[in-house]
Amino acid sequence: MSDLQQRIEALYRSDVRGSVLLIVCLWATILFVLLMTWAYIPDSGIKLVVVIAAAAVLIFNTAAILAMLNHYKEDKDFIYGLDIKNADAFRNRQS
Repeated sequence: MSDLQQRIEALYRSDVRGSVLLIVCLWATILFVLLMTWAYIPDSGIKLVVVIAAAAVLIFNTAAILAMLNHYKEDKDFIYGLDIKNADAFRNRQS
């Protein structure tokens, strides 16, 4: 594997780790808020709306992040290769 390919893989793995961390934080935050506010919601109809809204946020945001990762995986040579080349050019220009 060439140096460029190793750098591309490292950037991709870093983005995957960051995305997984963001998904975990999103789920933890939404579920925490849902649990902490549950006792203060007096009406069962409102509870249902809150649960549906929380589920929609979790499902759509998780799906969007997973779709982004899939796109990055399919096109990582172009996406990360361009970033690396520009970063190298900028670094060389400053030297």
